[in-house]
This record gives sequence, C-alpha cells and structure tokens, in this order.
Amino acid sequence: MTDDATGRLRSRREPPALVPVTVVRRKALTPRLLRLTFEGPDIHTMASEPAASVRLLVPSPGTDELVLPAWNGNEFLLPGEVRPALRTFTPLTADTPDRLDLEIVRHAGGVVSNWAEHVDPGRPAAISGPGRGAEFADDADDFHLLGDETATPAIAQLLERLPSAASVRVHAEVDRDDAIRPLPAHPGATVEWHVRAPADPPGSCLVTAAEAIVDVGPTTHIWAAGEAASMQRIRKILLEGRGLSRAQATIRGYWKPARPAAPRPSRY
Repeated sequence: MTDDATGRLRSRREPPALVPVTVVRRKALTPRLLRLTFEGPDIHTMASEPAASVRLLVPSPGTDELVLPAWNGNEFLLPGEVRPALRTFTPLTADTPDRLDLEIVRHAGGVVSNWAEHVDPGRPAAISGPGRGAEFADDADDFHLLGDETATPAIAQLLERLPSAASVRVHAEVDRDDAIRPLPAHPGATVEWHVRAPADPPGSCLVTAAEAIVDVGPTTHIWAAGEAASMQRIRKILLEGRGLSRAQATIRGYWKPARPAAPRPSRY
C-alpha cells in the first residue's frame, strides 16, 4: 500500500502476534476439505465471533522448521524478505477450550493445502488473530449468504448464530458434487448448492445468484465471500445495481488465483 501523495510505502496496522500452536488432529470432511485441529494457550479466544478470520503460518516448502516472520510495517516477511507460508482461514470452535479447528480446501499447488495433506500430529504451526467477524444491524431479518468452498465454514457459523425467526437463503458454490457438505440446520433457511462448470471462472455461480436477488428491503443483509474478482462483481451488482447500502452488504474477497510468476496469498 502506498501513499497517494508521496508514493512511499504506507504502514499498515500490525496484526496480532503469531502464537505457536501444535497440530493434534487431521480429518477429511470431504474429498475437497480437510479439518485440522490445533492446540495452544489462549487459542479459544480466536473463535469468538462468527465469520471471523485468523492467519495460519506453516513451515516453508521444503523444510519442517517453523520460522516466525517479522512485521515490516506492511506485511510479514522471513529473513531475506521472503514471504512466509501464511494464509487466512475461518476459526472454528473445537471440542475443548484449548483447541481450534481450521478447515482447508484441498487443491494442487496450495502451499498450506500441501502441508495439511501430510502433516502429522505434534508438528508446529502458528496462528495470529482473530480478525473481525460479521456484524449485522439489530433489525436485520432477511439474509442472503453467498460463498464458495473457502466460505462454507463461515456460512456454517452464521447459520448457527442468525436469529431463528430470520429468513435465510444460502447459495454455496463447489467445484464438484462430492464437495457438498452438511450445513447446520436453521428453521428459516433454504440452501442451494451450485456445482461450477470446469470452464467457468471461480465464483460465477455466486455472481448469477447475486443477479437474481431483486427483492431487497431495509432489513435485508447480504453476506458474500470467495474469489476476489467475483466478489468485486457482486459488490457492483448489489451496491450499484440494487441500491443496497454498504451497511447492508458484507462482501469479502477471500482469495486470488495464484500467478505463475508471483504467487499471491489466498484464503486457503
């Protein structure tokens, strides 16, 4: 991030410190999704709000050693100004207070995904967080939740926390049929799964779902998360095309496709 006037690097707010944790369990939820359980002091405080975020640090590819990066005012960097294997996930409450679950989409070439496929219990990692969760107006009672596979953990949390009298419509996009997973029951919710065609860009099903949202009122809130470019399109559809106020829309780009020459951090 640069200052528009000077062109110099502008400092960003430093995120919470990375806290050492240990892997205690790995479980396959679907052929596309792994759940890892971590243990560490005060880790339970990181799952306090629905749809919040934490950063997971794992050893860099080719090594089992975990090296904590330093904050340079703009990002975390390892010695030699090397970017660490650091990705963002939705923190989930685990079975005991000193544990935390993270769900990781399995995909070829993902630095954290590859690590998660083979990591054994007892191996080290580090977690920073939490980032802010979802916030809705007190009178909101009409919800649309849109997300891809990286967003289904947050959608599951929201279904558990939204008022039971609310109307909730969920649109979830997956890459294949066997990625569809059970979501928590909500008395006012309808859930529609969309299997994206291989030739279509990520988030295309969610963009189509957003285009179909026409009946919005003052108590409507739309929460959407997934691939960044598709989220930009959804933001434009809802804020410009539907006249939804910014207070009524929570739209988050969770990840970007990796660039061959310069990989970008992703949600998973």
